[in-house]
Amino acid sequence: MLPVDLPGTVRDALLAPLVDHHCHGVRRDDLSRAQFELLSGEGGGPAPPGTTHFDTPFGAAVRRWCAPLLDLEPHAPPAVYLARRAELGAAEVNRRLLAGSGVVAFLVDASHEELEVLTAAEMGRHGGAAADELVRIERIERDVAATAELAVDYLDNLGEELTARAARAVGLKTVIGALCGLDFDPARPSRGAVIAAANRRLADPKEPLTDHVLLRYLLWSAVDVARERGLPVQFHTGFGGPVHHGAGGPAGEPHRADPARLSAFAGALQPLGVPVILLHCYPFHRQAAHLAGIFPHVYVDVGLAPPHGTAAAARVMDELLELAPFHKQLFSSGCRGLAETGYLGALTYRRALAGALQARIAAGEWSTSDAARIAHMIGSGNARRIYRL
Repeated sequence: MLPVDLPGTVRDALLAPLVDHHCHGVRRDDLSRAQFELLSGEGGGPAPPGTTHFDTPFGAAVRRWCAPLLDLEPHAPPAVYLARRAELGAAEVNRRLLAGSGVVAFLVDASHEELEVLTAAEMGRHGGAAADELVRIERIERDVAATAELAVDYLDNLGEELTARAARAVGLKTVIGALCGLDFDPARPSRGAVIAAANRRLADPKEPLTDHVLLRYLLWSAVDVARERGLPVQFHTGFGGPVHHGAGGPAGEPHRADPARLSAFAGALQPLGVPVILLHCYPFHRQAAHLAGIFPHVYVDVGLAPPHGTAAAARVMDELLELAPFHKQLFSSGCRGLAETGYLGALTYRRALAGALQARIAAGEWSTSDAARIAHMIGSGNARRIYRL
């Protein structure tokens, strides 16, 4: 599995069970080729006519690394792979791939309501692991907006629902970057501005929330709850954010997902002590690493980048290690829809970190014990500490 020879203690640390601190449920139903390809493409749409999403770094990785878990030879043709997937059935495929990832705990963004997607508890059962929920605050707002009749009810219900849902969660998550960009005004909005915006919102509550005033109010309300309960707040940034979550948001403006744009807000949160987790920061991982270095409450991962850019995964991991404190880095697969994303997220992370550790050991920069300790921290130790697992 690992691409380089490493001392036994380092190898054991890399292969130790992981805490996947941010993932989504995978589909429980059998998928057609068209459905599989829609879920495998980061853009969320079909490949251009005459092409296939199997002709991507992710598609190649599926055929190389996932095929053996389905009893196929590496590099199995797409049609063969999908036929075998259908033959085994979704439940068995999910079990093999999620269990094969070597994850001991899944922290699941359970905001999707489709019946076809596994719940957090089901993700744990299929993977033979523990599982806890992450609460996406925009989902809570949508539910509140659908039932509130007056602006005052909207504000009261939002606070109550945030508090109630946070009581059952290990962290809160926002996709504000996908909805309005991370370059939002970091100040708390005034109550008058919030009430006026709430009245506009309740006039058409089924639309995605894009009002900057309400988004900021929602975020600050979540921060207050997180501070009270000692929870971290995850921010979707960089790779995958606008595309996956940007209904009405700045999907065509990926520069607005640069986590460096959160620096003023991160500074405002520092006195409160609420941990800020920057998810999936590629290609802005250097900026994210810088923020993690200067702010004591900011943490970082590169999530989706390794499985979707396998050839560059080692370089991305190496660059993250250049700047970000080792106690600030986390592992996540960004698993979504396909169990393959969970398995490849873990596999490519381990392979990328192995290359970075081997280079530093060979150069005499790190001792073997240092490398093993850092692998344990990033793979599970940091997440256990931050999320109080």
